Amino acid sequence: MAGAVAARTGDEMSGPALLVTGLAVTGSPVVASWLLAGLTVSAAVGGPLLGVLLDRARRPGRLLAWCLSGYAAGLLMVLYGLGRVPDAALVAVAVATGLLGPALTGGWTAQLPLVAGAEWMGRANALDSMSYNVAGLAGPAVVGVMAAADGGGAAVLVCVGLLVAAFPVAWTLPARGGTVSREPGDGVRRRERGDGAMSGEPGVVSGGSAGWGRASGESVRREMLEGFAVIVRNGALRRATAGSMISCAGLAVLVVSAPVLGVRLTGESGYGALLLAVTAACGLAANTVVAARGEAWRWDTVLVWGTAVLGAGTALAAVSGSFWVAVVAAAVVGAGEGPQLTALFSVRHREAPARLRAQVFTTGASLKITSFAIGSALAGPLVAYSVTAALLTGAALQAAAVAVLAAPRRRSPTPTG
Repeated sequence: MAGAVAARTGDEMSGPALLVTGLAVTGSPVVASWLLAGLTVSAAVGGPLLGVLLDRARRPGRLLAWCLSGYAAGLLMVLYGLGRVPDAALVAVAVATGLLGPALTGGWTAQLPLVAGAEWMGRANALDSMSYNVAGLAGPAVVGVMAAADGGGAAVLVCVGLLVAAFPVAWTLPARGGTVSREPGDGVRRRERGDGAMSGEPGVVSGGSAGWGRASGESVRREMLEGFAVIVRNGALRRATAGSMISCAGLAVLVVSAPVLGVRLTGESGYGALLLAVTAACGLAANTVVAARGEAWRWDTVLVWGTAVLGAGTALAAVSGSFWVAVVAAAVVGAGEGPQLTALFSVRHREAPARLRAQVFTTGASLKITSFAIGSALAGPLVAYSVTAALLTGAALQAAAVAVLAAPRRRSPTPTG
């Protein structure tokens, strides 16, 4: 938890820190926005590749640690180069750094079964998702304080410090052994379903030092396609991935709209940031309740209802006529977003084949980051036209996500022969 919170707080800080630092040093909002875009847009490419490498690694924590150090080094290069090297080169460095971003999110979560037994997975998964809430609450707040004191450069250094602090934790994560503990959804049930999740006996992973029984000459490209195929063919994973992407785009609309909503209701954009802090705090509180009950949840149902509550909060924000109504709306959003994230992780842990777990998590993370970028781009013109129209669009996206998540589940055909 300590390592996850440090890494993810650093990740949450990195984008806003580059944004405010780039603006402070160059005075150009265009350069600042391109640095932020570069850091996020490359995640769609980096996620699947990182997943393959993490799944192949005997000690995935070591690779995770090097990803943390590479991300920190990239941020330092951008900070040092601002005002000294061409802007295009800095954007290129930001793009290269962003390739490692999914390791700080899905790549870390994929290692959870190595440190938590099957009987602890429900609670451990809820605690892991709470680390996202903590990071989402602390990261932007720290950037705001540091930017007010130093113009942004110090915020990047604090971000780097948090990533470095997570390095030894990642480095000492357990190695994979020749066997894995049997988890809900692994083994026989998957094999009977015909999705090729595992071979051999339930809970046993064949193979030698590689640990997963792959042919030594199997290409990375083939493994990446295999990871995508698992998401596409598995109905629960497909619904969860598609629904979470649509929901994330709607959440991006809310994030972009929040400062403008703050200005409309109070005259100060800072109150919009406070609304986002309320959302993160309520998400953390809701996940505390979820963690207390451990596995006593129907995660597919929680995913649907969490998304529906998130959409209701967004719709309430759209029609809020006072700041305090907006605060209530932000609290409702958090009450839905926190359990939604826990449920998403639980579905992935349950349905992802053990040998492809990292690919499922990093690919899912990269797709959500890309959806967030698309939602942000959509929100810009909408907010400029009307913040109410933007928020109603965000609520409509959440409704579309609910429709995808609640789609009727088709029965898998019974294998013959």
